[in-house]
Amino acid sequence: QSAECGACGPGYATPLDAMKGPREEIVYLPCIYRNTGIEKPDYLATVDVNPKSPHYCQVIHRLPMPNLKDELHHSGWNTCSSCFGDVTKRRNRLILPSLISSRIYVVDVGTDLRAPRIHKVVEPVELFWKGNVANPHTSHCLGSGDILISCLGDPSGNGKGGFILLDGETFEVKGNWENGGKVPPLGYDFWYQPRHNVLMSTEWGAPKVLADGFNPADVARGHYGRRINVWDWSTHTYLQAVDLGQGSIPLEIRFLHNPEAAEGFVGCALSGAVHRFYKTEKGDWAAEKVIEVPSKKVQGWLLPDMPGLITDILISLDDRFLYFSNWLHGDIRQYDISNTRQPKLVGQVFLGGSIAKGGPVTVVEDKELQCQPEPFVIKGKRVPGGPQMIQLSLDGKRLYVTTSLYSGWDKQFYPDLVKEGSVMLQIDVDTERGGLKVNKNFLVDFGKEPDGPVLAHEIRYPGGDCTSDIWM
Repeated sequence: QSAECGACGPGYATPLDAMKGPREEIVYLPCIYRNTGIEKPDYLATVDVNPKSPHYCQVIHRLPMPNLKDELHHSGWNTCSSCFGDVTKRRNRLILPSLISSRIYVVDVGTDLRAPRIHKVVEPVELFWKGNVANPHTSHCLGSGDILISCLGDPSGNGKGGFILLDGETFEVKGNWENGGKVPPLGYDFWYQPRHNVLMSTEWGAPKVLADGFNPADVARGHYGRRINVWDWSTHTYLQAVDLGQGSIPLEIRFLHNPEAAEGFVGCALSGAVHRFYKTEKGDWAAEKVIEVPSKKVQGWLLPDMPGLITDILISLDDRFLYFSNWLHGDIRQYDISNTRQPKLVGQVFLGGSIAKGGPVTVVEDKELQCQPEPFVIKGKRVPGGPQMIQLSLDGKRLYVTTSLYSGWDKQFYPDLVKEGSVMLQIDVDTERGGLKVNKNFLVDFGKEPDGPVLAHEIRYPGGDCTSDIWM
């Protein structure tokens, strides 16, 4: 367990304490077969990331789910640093919501860290009946011991930004977290900050609209998100919508890790913008655009303008650097956010993407680059897809990245990715001056899995990480 003292409960007392935690030796990744043409269940992979290990960069264990076509996506913990100090709690269960089937798997990682096993399955009808919600996405543990999961829709596939609560001991569905009649029209990710009595949630799209791919016309029809939704943490009521503009699609949302902070950042997929959100003097919330990735004018693609498609975003535990991935353009960026209102680009690396030289896309106008980037090749493999999910080591020195977004969109935007499988890469980070450099010795190729190529998604460390832990 990560807590050195043995009697402190899970996690770390502060984000800066977490930075001194042990180096990650294994990571967990959900691996998805939906939309690949391979009729096998999704599974949870355990990957050895210890450079001293004989199994470095290898999948050392696979836990298949009992069902087909779940679309495992994001994961969370039964308990985290929000429960620090509670000696009755252990971080020994990984919560795996399924984006498409609406099942929630509770995985025992406490009995054997390297060989997880299924502890419990929460069937979709539980979510449908007890909460009138479906398509669970983000899971965070609460200081109360319960588990809070955001959802994308209702059981019919319409958008609905509701939440479900799981009991942290029995993993029974308790019902909805939200109170009152008002619920946002769409849901996706969330983060909470109890010291400011707030929970912030974001919006992707209506499940039945995004399930099988992206139709740009659906944005104009209002089927995709544009708001940060503000909730009262103590009363669970919906207070305010912060509108980021038509077609922005705000996905991952991150408060600064410092629990005193009344600000954070959200990455918008379609508009290619990062907004800083903050508490105003009046006590409500507002947002300002602080980073913009310009679209590129292209030929040979779905649209004449190609957005970066900011899909994942995270903040280092010391709140010094912000990282995000541009899934379509193919780069990962590092910004110094010492001044949160004026982030400074200090690192950038290209890892594939849709605009690489020699591909079907020609860039005709580019506000950032002089020429199209070279295809990304590592250990002799040309990597399909683009950088997508990211996770940072506790000390901030290693950034891990995978290349699959979501099987329905992978299939549409990167057909080769679905055929060849995704990869996991590792980037070395300069934490002094800023700077990113690919570790050329690190490649986990999920195209070589025993049952055929698979789409590996989000990355978790057994002791918690930059995107799972919240401090009270």
